[in-house]
Amino acid sequence: MRDSSEGGRLDSFDLAILDILQKDNGTPQRVIGEKVNLSSAAVHRRIRRMQEEGVIVGNYAVVDPLRVGLPFTVVVEVHVESERLDLLDAAKRSFAGDPQVQQCYYVTGEADFVLIVTVPSMSAYEALTRRLFFGNNNVKKFRTLVVMDRIKTGLAVTLDDA
Repeated sequence: MRDSSEGGRLDSFDLAILDILQKDNGTPQRVIGEKVNLSSAAVHRRIRRMQEEGVIVGNYAVVDPLRVGLPFTVVVEVHVESERLDLLDAAKRSFAGDPQVQQCYYVTGEADFVLIVTVPSMSAYEALTRRLFFGNNNVKKFRTLVVMDRIKTGLAVTLDDA
């Protein structure tokens, strides 16, 4: 594998850095360097390059929705009337632009979109359905799955096969 500092594929140093950052993004670069056998400056350059190349797309705090007053997590399957590109793009913008939508996927299968939503109450979810689905002429139907228990959540990418 080519050294990623020259551009191209990620090397074993990059993957090791990403693995550490996915577990704890607050790990000091000095500590990362010690773990992967690179200088802090080399770790810094690699992280900056991976950010510029879009490998690292953000740095977030993972917040427990229950502790901030959002006890309801809802999975929504959305079916659209038409798959015209302009209508799909409008739906993508609408869903992605709503702050209560944590995740939005355009999928294959029976549904066209799958959304993960967190809300403080079922009445708040009803308001969201009126805004996003009933107010959208291209939404044919939607199916609501209320989460009873959050068993595993996360955004970490498995790097074993990378």
